[in-house]
Amino acid sequence: MQENIIIVDEFDREIWVWEKMEVHEKALLHRAFSILVFNSKWELMLQQRDMQKYHSGWLWTNTCCSHPRDWEDLEHAIHRRLQEEMWFDTELTKKTELIYKAELDNELTEHEYLHVYKWFFDLEPNLNPDEAMDYKWISPNDLKIDIEKNPDAYTKWFYIIVKDHFDKLFS
Repeated sequence: MQENIIIVDEFDREIWVWEKMEVHEKALLHRAFSILVFNSKWELMLQQRDMQKYHSGWLWTNTCCSHPRDWEDLEHAIHRRLQEEMWFDTELTKKTELIYKAELDNELTEHEYLHVYKWFFDLEPNLNPDEAMDYKWISPNDLKIDIEKNPDAYTKWFYIIVKDHFDKLFS
């Protein structure tokens, strides 16, 4: 099944919808979101992407990330995708927006207008095996150290979030 995602301008205004793989092949700016879920100890839940993902398989990343579908608003998309990937839902609050561009494996590029959400959740997830192969909780300080030592173990977008927005999101 072909999945369409929303092409946007630098102000996140919708321009068009386009097929997801073509968007990544042509490096078109598109709407996306990332979710950061912390527990009450202020540890962040990371997921390890399934090795069969169309890009960035095996890599560690934020709790959940995706694109709203072409007919879907962000509020619906963030909760839908959190349930699909991690099989739980929680309240979420938008923390920031950013634009980034990163070359990925498989000759694909992420060029995203990224909406970043954050919240707290103390239960363990029940992973969707088609999306995530593992998860772990990590303190922000340990994450910051490890991502600098092992940048290739993390997705490009998550590396950018941690490197450029650490103080805003992890405190």
